[in-house]
Amino acid sequence: QVQLVESGGGLVQPGGSLRLSCAASRNTAGISTMGWYRQAPGKQRDMVATITSGGSTNYADSVKGRFTISRDNAKNTLYLQMNSLKPEDTAVYYCNTIRYRYGRTYSDWGQGTQVTVSS
Repeated sequence: QVQLVESGGGLVQPGGSLRLSCAASRNTAGISTMGWYRQAPGKQRDMVATITSGGSTNYADSVKGRFTISRDNAKNTLYLQMNSLKPEDTAVYYCNTIRYRYGRTYSDWGQGTQVTVSS
């Protein structure tokens, strides 16, 4: 199991920026995919951005050009730089990791951090 702790959420005005961090309890170099997901009240948890161990990234259409996902394996940390924030970005943001071991897939989640975009 990978323990994940998100931080960096808060209240920001539209057009502002936030940088989320996700600290992992183990070496992230061995984690196949890391990603950020978000969930607004009454809605499903949606993918925001993912990054593989090889550096390939994938973004939801709604955040392309505004958000940047990165990982620093030396620090065992995942980041999400969020720029040009919009009210519709308001949600709880969750960190996720996917591992493959012994022919099985392991998915772990952090507790989430609240991001609120409002004037």
